Amino acid sequence: MAQWARIYPEELVRALGFRHPTPPCAAALCTVLRQVDRARLEATLRRWPEEVLASLPAAPGEDEAVALDGKTLRGSRRQGALDVHLLSALSHRLGLTLGQQAVADKTNEIAVAVPLLRSLVREGRIATMDALLTQRALAATVVQEGGAHGMVVKDNQPQLLADVQAVLVDPPPGDRRQTAVALDTRHGRIERRRVTTSRALVDSSGWPGQRQAFRLERVTILKKTGEVRGATVYGVTSLARSQAPAARVLRLTRQHWRIENRSPWVRDVTFDEDRSQVRRGHTPQVLAALHNTALGVLRARGATNIAAACRQCAAQPTTALALLGILLDN
Repeated sequence: MAQWARIYPEELVRALGFRHPTPPCAAALCTVLRQVDRARLEATLRRWPEEVLASLPAAPGEDEAVALDGKTLRGSRRQGALDVHLLSALSHRLGLTLGQQAVADKTNEIAVAVPLLRSLVREGRIATMDALLTQRALAATVVQEGGAHGMVVKDNQPQLLADVQAVLVDPPPGDRRQTAVALDTRHGRIERRRVTTSRALVDSSGWPGQRQAFRLERVTILKKTGEVRGATVYGVTSLARSQAPAARVLRLTRQHWRIENRSPWVRDVTFDEDRSQVRRGHTPQVLAALHNTALGVLRARGATNIAAACRQCAAQPTTALALLGILLDN
């Protein structure tokens, strides 16, 4: 940021609110960012993506879902920074970060997931999460707030996993299972995904809100080598079959895993976040929140290639300012 202020013309820097003849140096910016109230910043930034979602309602057939995903700021952690693991909530549909919460050292994501969900889940919104967050308290919170959940089930919930596997591997009499299949041939591979759903556990699992169990089978063939890879994942959802036939369950699981490429991967590769060595106070979290917002602004404006969008903004800084609603006088 300090380098940017020195490279570009003075009128661009002044448009951002700087009035001193000399732009701030890196040390000055670090001092300012270190003193930012992170909770207030997060609360302020959180209002914008919700306004975007409200202004761009889901089209028929689209899901209004939010994925919970954790990310560690590795460079800052190596420098001894505190609370550098962040739990984020991202919109499936638009790829916007709706909320972020730091996870205190020596704890895990579960401790902050409940308050984050309470602030985001509402009627009609679906929360999807990986196995670490498949916890009764989180499932109950989603249901209490009027939302729905989709949860991956693994060994951290052994009884639930055994129940789900039992009805999907050896279906009980009268269980009308449903199946959906999708084929993807992009990115040098052929990927076949098959979801099978069951309602056999509705009255017996005891899991909060559980209405369907599902099994996702993925088979991937690498076109170049012919190598075949396979994986099977189990899960539960509080969506009834009338709300979510197998095809919708398949779509929700696919969209959840795509979030990794739309936010954490972009922040690591394009924004080079993992190599940041900022370590003082809560500056790493403040910068991550600003990265989330910058990424969201670009996506909301229709950018699909974030690296290309960043290059355009660097070459045409007035375009970047216009995205923030700042117009320079001619």
